[in-house]
Amino acid sequence: MNLLSIENAVYEEGFALVCGVDEAGRGPLAGPVCAAAVILPRNLQIPGLDDSKKLSEKSREKLYEKIVSEALSYGIAFASESEIDELNILNATFLAMNRAIDMLALKPSIALIDGNRDSGITVPSRPIIGGDGKCASIAAASILAKVTRDRLMTELSSKYPGYGFEKHKGYGTKAHYEKLREHGPCEIHRRTFLKNL
Repeated sequence: MNLLSIENAVYEEGFALVCGVDEAGRGPLAGPVCAAAVILPRNLQIPGLDDSKKLSEKSREKLYEKIVSEALSYGIAFASESEIDELNILNATFLAMNRAIDMLALKPSIALIDGNRDSGITVPSRPIIGGDGKCASIAAASILAKVTRDRLMTELSSKYPGYGFEKHKGYGTKAHYEKLREHGPCEIHRRTFLKNL
């Protein structure tokens, strides 16, 4: 798969700066959702770049450093658990994405958004289904968002011990549900995600 073909096609339509946007953490029971926006130099090849879900933690960490050093601009932002509960996860994800885009030092002409919806994005945008495995800047954004969120959940595990956040990162694993039943929810649990508990 040529990860540059979608972006190059968009550049050829006349857009000056193309930004990729993705999120990490829509599904977990705890913690914020994280989004990243990345503008890569045109035609930059980053060996090993792929959808963050297909990469090992070690590979993601290495690629994170490479992306941060090579990107023309990037932004990483969150929407909190309370914002997720108030707005719902889809709207909170768009909020985090818009915050990440707003952090860019360069204004993108268009944002390529991973997924099938972009109705909440405040700049010209285009959804790309499966974009994190098809498009270099979306793949880069997926890595920045995933690594940043995983690091945060590991930090929060020391503030909220007993839940195993450093292992499952807030996702609804069997072990996480067991700890929830044992301890009850903590401050960073998403109340709207715990209705079946």
